[in-house]
Amino acid sequence: MRAIPTSIPGVTILESDWQRDARGGFMRSFCERDMADAGLPFHSVQTNLSHNILRGTLRGLHYQDMRAPEPKIVRCLRGVIYDVALDMRVGSRTFGKWEAVELSAQSARALFIDGGIAHGFISLGDDTDLLYHMGAFYQPELARTVRWNDPMFNIHWPMQPAAISPGDASAPDYPG
Repeated sequence: MRAIPTSIPGVTILESDWQRDARGGFMRSFCERDMADAGLPFHSVQTNLSHNILRGTLRGLHYQDMRAPEPKIVRCLRGVIYDVALDMRVGSRTFGKWEAVELSAQSARALFIDGGIAHGFISLGDDTDLLYHMGAFYQPELARTVRWNDPMFNIHWPMQPAAISPGDASAPDYPG
């Protein structure tokens, strides 16, 4: 595994190598030891799947309050997504900055997103599946949403959403 830092501390691109042969391929998608060796200690307590039927499905931007930060590793298992991480850590030198990475089933890339950093994505094709390794348990009372197009953050999405939940679409402007 290779860990590639981004412009936001706590957001790291993870690259793995496929071992391919005539049968197909094999790749280690997560290893706690490799994460620690890369300076990203991470213990997975939960694994989530997200299936997105339509191209243009937007989910996010979600995070948990820093009283119970919820770090995650996101990997695209089928299709392609435009994945966005937005620093919501008050006092961080990169507060309000965002980083976007294209993740696909073929790229063998994943994105590590530390606690306090909001996460969202838009699917760039139909039938897109994501796998989330979660480093903390979800606490609904501490869940926060940043509207995908909040003008304060000026995130450049590659397209307008074709499908979005009412909660994500109506999230208030920051600080809301």
